[in-house]
Amino acid sequence: MADEKSTILLVEDDTFLVDMYSRKFADYGYAVITASNGKQALEHIKTKKPNIILMDVVMPEMDGFETLKAIKSDASMKDVPVIMLTNLGQKEEVEKALQMGASDYLIKAHFTPTEVANKVKEFIASHS
Repeated sequence: MADEKSTILLVEDDTFLVDMYSRKFADYGYAVITASNGKQALEHIKTKKPNIILMDVVMPEMDGFETLKAIKSDASMKDVPVIMLTNLGQKEEVEKALQMGASDYLIKAHFTPTEVANKVKEFIASHS
């Protein structure tokens, strides 16, 4: 089980996926905060201080790349690890996200929710 203090910010605009991943992370003992776009995510990061962020790329108002850039350029947020969780799987997109400071890049179609939760658990354990 996860440390009770571990909080995940899930940034995703698909309500079905938000519900599915939120339940899975809750099963692992994490507190889950959700945001449906980058602007909401930035507000949550500043006020709720998550341990890790899982973020989609394609979202309304502010996409994942714009949000990642804002996170990594702000001293108060830049140290929060960001894992991109998206269906965009082109090599250029993966490289762009990693160069911008993403800790990892997971393609939704390649991982089950359990596999994603296990990767997050491993990541949090190795960075605690």
